[in-house]
Amino acid sequence: MEQRVTDVLIIGTGLAGLFAAVNIDPSLHVTMLSKTKVRNSNSSLAQGGIACEYNDNLELHQKHVEDTMRAGAYLNDQKAVEFLVENAFEAVKELIELGVKFDMGKDGQYLFTKEGGHSTKRIIHSGGDATGNNVIQDLLGVVLQRKNIHIIDNAMALELMQKEEKVIGAIVLENEANHYPLYAKKTIIATGGIGSVYGSTTNDLNATGDGIGMAYRAGCKFQNMEFVQFHPTALYSEYVTSRQRFLITEAVRGEGAYLRNIEKERFMKKYDPERMELAPRDIVSQSIYREMYDTWTDHVFLDTTHMDPKYLEKRFPTVFNYCKKEGYIMGLDLIPVAPAEHFLCGGIKTDLSAKTCAKNLYAIGEVAYTGVHGANRLASNSLLECLVFGKAAAQDINHTMNIEEYDFDYTLEEMPNYNYNYKPIRKKIGDYMDEHVSIVRNEQGLDLTQKVLKDIEQNLLKYPNLTKYYYETLNMVQTAKLITQSALVRKDSIGCHLRIK
Repeated sequence: MEQRVTDVLIIGTGLAGLFAAVNIDPSLHVTMLSKTKVRNSNSSLAQGGIACEYNDNLELHQKHVEDTMRAGAYLNDQKAVEFLVENAFEAVKELIELGVKFDMGKDGQYLFTKEGGHSTKRIIHSGGDATGNNVIQDLLGVVLQRKNIHIIDNAMALELMQKEEKVIGAIVLENEANHYPLYAKKTIIATGGIGSVYGSTTNDLNATGDGIGMAYRAGCKFQNMEFVQFHPTALYSEYVTSRQRFLITEAVRGEGAYLRNIEKERFMKKYDPERMELAPRDIVSQSIYREMYDTWTDHVFLDTTHMDPKYLEKRFPTVFNYCKKEGYIMGLDLIPVAPAEHFLCGGIKTDLSAKTCAKNLYAIGEVAYTGVHGANRLASNSLLECLVFGKAAAQDINHTMNIEEYDFDYTLEEMPNYNYNYKPIRKKIGDYMDEHVSIVRNEQGLDLTQKVLKDIEQNLLKYPNLTKYYYETLNMVQTAKLITQSALVRKDSIGCHLRIK
């Protein structure tokens, strides 16, 4: 049987994984697994930018802490938020030193924008609204030149290998055919989000909750799984068949766009008169939901008609061109939008060094619960979290690696390999999550969903199957189950979690 060995195994190749990899000591061998092609990640889809006070001004840093705490309904861990903000300047500076380019004005100074929940302009961006894509491309170029880092494409981690509560690597399925144990002294889960668990999402559809499922089966602790953030402004189309929705960055509202209901009335004054369209995402999404309910419709409008189309095309090239393709010109037309699943604020519980409760296992990025986001994530803190905690994990690994030994004690089980179709099961999961565990929740719907998910999970566990689609579907149902369980336990409405009874 094939047996592979590495010092550090990183599962996932989004921003968190890549930034951790470049910060790991070059004398250590790093293996990164990409479930599909490296460029397919949610990080690549991030439009807005990176929230960062690019300065040493402690007063402005404190404002970033306060904005993050307020957006998270003060359920955040304040120490984690302070750690995030204190390390933001250095992390972004390191990105720039590695060759990542951000937008500059004519004066040679970096440009910053404002988004929902922020009290100052502190979002640094690249390519207007292509920050994630540009940062990933530039960082990937650096990673590919590092002799100590090896990326395996089309390789899915199926299970974490454990011995006496210590993680010793992962079982890998490469190209749907090659099944082998990959032993590692340290393992980092950086698998990203959970979008495919819902019927409509702004995520890359490869986001099937894989890290959550693996960590759950390995006995890890989870926190705040009920807090699923919905992005208020995903482009709405009744003809779209894909579950992936095109996201219209919050920065469009940051630059002055309005929200109007189907009657063309601005409505945010009713819900958050102080911050209006720039209230945090939980408030804006819930407000849109109420407007859609009250006006018997399934969308509202994003209004940029008072803005200059030429400016919008230059500032938001990605959004402008996509909307144009769909028949809407920014600056001239009202653009139909509706909320869609966007980001998991909870996840695998970690400390400030990104360590989980399992020895030698780390979790970084959206899959982790660091305590930063509380009940709702502040816009553009996600890419920052990837950087700060990716680096923290790497530093902890650099300091503790010399005491670790390999442990090759693992027997790979033989499994059947059937070409089953899991699409109907996935659709059922998405339908129940959309209907009962979405923006508005009640006990009856959550109970029903919980029973349905348990049945699906039991059936899947009864008939294990050595395919990527089987494991993705198992991860999806276990992630959905954890979200639903947490939503049942929290009776009060707060942040992204709105219970009507």
